[in-house]
Amino acid sequence: MTSDPPTASGGNGPATPSGTPRAASPARSGENPATGSAESPLAGPAAVPPVVVTGLSVVLGSTLILSGIDLTVTSGESVALLGANGSGKSTLVKTVLGLNPARTGSVRLFGHDVERRSRVPWSRIGYVPQRVAAASGVPATALEVVRSGLLGPRRLFADRGRRARERAMTALDAVGLAHRARDHVQVFSGGQAQRVLIARALVRDPELLILDEPLAGIDRASRQALAGILTSLHETGLTLITVLHEMGELSDVVERAVVLDEGRIRHDGTARDLAPSRHDHAQHDVVGHDRLDDCEHGHPHGRTAPTAHHAPALTTRVPPPPGSRRRGECS
Repeated sequence: MTSDPPTASGGNGPATPSGTPRAASPARSGENPATGSAESPLAGPAAVPPVVVTGLSVVLGSTLILSGIDLTVTSGESVALLGANGSGKSTLVKTVLGLNPARTGSVRLFGHDVERRSRVPWSRIGYVPQRVAAASGVPATALEVVRSGLLGPRRLFADRGRRARERAMTALDAVGLAHRARDHVQVFSGGQAQRVLIARALVRDPELLILDEPLAGIDRASRQALAGILTSLHETGLTLITVLHEMGELSDVVERAVVLDEGRIRHDGTARDLAPSRHDHAQHDVVGHDRLDDCEHGHPHGRTAPTAHHAPALTTRVPPPPGSRRRGECS
């Protein structure tokens, strides 16, 4: 269900599926006295960033989808890719993973160009795609779905054996579903199915976890539970890149917000700059709100409130045909 590219890893905190600690997040390891920014004593200034995108443009068919994208994600960051539908968020993620070809520019994962796929350390990368029916296709239990995350082109039997089961159970425990390991995913709610997909990505202990619209199609309680899980994972040092329509329940775990609009980066800064009390509500179509009722926070009145849209009045009255007369009319 996941492709060989993409899964998570651990550090000074909760154990990872492999049982080894994950390196501490730079955001929590101490500060660089020269810059005042957080810096990991383990990584050092010469550490290779998990993601480096340079001068990227993507053309699908005859349409330019992305243009002039420059983006670097450092180890331990939690970055949200925001934007309205069609802004290029998911296309950027798929291009980063080598699933879409780049017209110009380059993408490097842990220092390796994604065009040379065999050299990319895919075991260090976890990917949670937009939630498709985890229950579709051949019936499978949650444990079987998670174990499938261990498979790869050179790992045809990696999901077999006691060790694989232990790793899968640890990953399920990380998302709070260890007690449902033997249940078929067909009976899971949307939020539970999403957590199974995250566990499948975590089972190989990646250092970078990429999630595409993880909050889509699940209820508020499930979104809150998912936010708690991602917060715990990030606290272990896991680097997160999350595609979101708006930050919502993940506002506390997201540190940096990158806003795309029509295939270009329009904003790249701290997530608090886009907090409900600070961002310009007149720019909702850019930030990611397609409709007024799609925004879950209150709106101030005044110039920054979204423009109201009024639907035309509809009628079922059929006008008379041209030249006809109404009853009682004289010629």
